[in-house]
Amino acid sequence: MNAIHSLQPFYTVAGFTVGLLVGLTGVGGGALMTPILILLFGIHPATAVGTDLLYAAATKTAGSLVHGYNRTVDWRVVRHLATGSVPMTVLTIWGLSFINLNGAMAHELIAGALTVALFVTALTLVFRDRIIARYTARLAKLTPAQVDALTVVVGAALGVLVSISSVGAGAIGVTALLLLYPHLPTARIIGSDIAHAVPLTLAAGIGHWWLGSIDWALLVPLLLGSVPGIVLGSYTVAHVPEKALRLLLAATLVLVATKLSLDAHSASAPLVTATTNRAH
Repeated sequence: MNAIHSLQPFYTVAGFTVGLLVGLTGVGGGALMTPILILLFGIHPATAVGTDLLYAAATKTAGSLVHGYNRTVDWRVVRHLATGSVPMTVLTIWGLSFINLNGAMAHELIAGALTVALFVTALTLVFRDRIIARYTARLAKLTPAQVDALTVVVGAALGVLVSISSVGAGAIGVTALLLLYPHLPTARIIGSDIAHAVPLTLAAGIGHWWLGSIDWALLVPLLLGSVPGIVLGSYTVAHVPEKALRLLLAATLVLVATKLSLDAHSASAPLVTATTNRAH
């Protein structure tokens, strides 16, 4: 507990930095916070994912309020995404309940899913413009009903990925929305993605709470930094060179994913587990 208290200022700084990036780009929540908790602070992957999910729910609630006030949220898109993501989140958490989250199997599953999600997120950030240029014309031929159905499917995929790794709702979700809704302004896409992340991460976070993988002593200082960070980022999103920031984030994620992949093969560093017990 003393170690947690001594690191609280660093947790708060990390929370502010990640919250700011989420507000500016819609990216960087789980993609940065979960690896930071694992690699920098030595938190067990299951605890890092679970704590980050509740952190993200609170942080993105603040961001959603700002985006909602600025009218940069398309609530119809959010509703379709949540229709797919929330049920799949519940099913994924139910599946995770059959394994020991503090065991080697869960460690490998979460670390592996996180590594893959980070690489995919980085590629999405770098090649987003090319992906959109290549597929937008094809997707433009879809009927509104087909777009709605695909939005639900995207939400379902994000529900599984985010529940296991806490990564994916940002860059992957934003890119999917840009492809499906090319007529929406980027700020509205980011706002809708952040708003959708609230029910998604809240459902997944509550599930991990039930599984016993939440560290409350870690969560509070993270939130003390992240809430003002995302509010500031959401207000200044229109004044920042978003493409340059995306490339910087992508480079960071590749380095982090590579380090995480290497560390997954060497269990030399001790891991901190959640102090709560799994409840039934």
